[in-house]
Amino acid sequence: MIKRLFIQVIETISSPADTEAGIEDREAALRLATAVLMIDVARADHVFEEREFNRVLNLIEAHFDLTPEQAAELVNIAGEKAEQLVSVHEFTQLLHEHLSEDEKARIVGLLWQIAYADGQLDKYENSLVLKISDLLYVSRGRVMRLKHDAKIASG
Repeated sequence: MIKRLFIQVIETISSPADTEAGIEDREAALRLATAVLMIDVARADHVFEEREFNRVLNLIEAHFDLTPEQAAELVNIAGEKAEQLVSVHEFTQLLHEHLSEDEKARIVGLLWQIAYADGQLDKYENSLVLKISDLLYVSRGRVMRLKHDAKIASG
């Protein structure tokens, strides 16, 4: 089932975005891939608290300009996909190949915000975000700035 998701995301991102529908499909696929990674980071410490869930929901709603209902639906779908996720490698490779440097950094910034959502950075969350950022080929300096910004924003 997760392999089917990868194929769907790959086909959607790789297809020409000449039409408005093509652009919308590409954005939906990128939102789903990003949301799956966000949920995976939130669950990395084996505790997915309501505060973390709400943070994921709020970030997705704000960052992707979705209604609360659309954000909730995306989080639910991403949660199901994240439970089946064995490795982030295929998602990150796909995102690396199809996103700009700024878009990849934006994803890493979101992941740091999720990692700090409960007010503390767990070693598993830290490790996973660093792994994802390496797989996305985001420079370590930029990753550390994004981490610092997320820590300051979390209070």
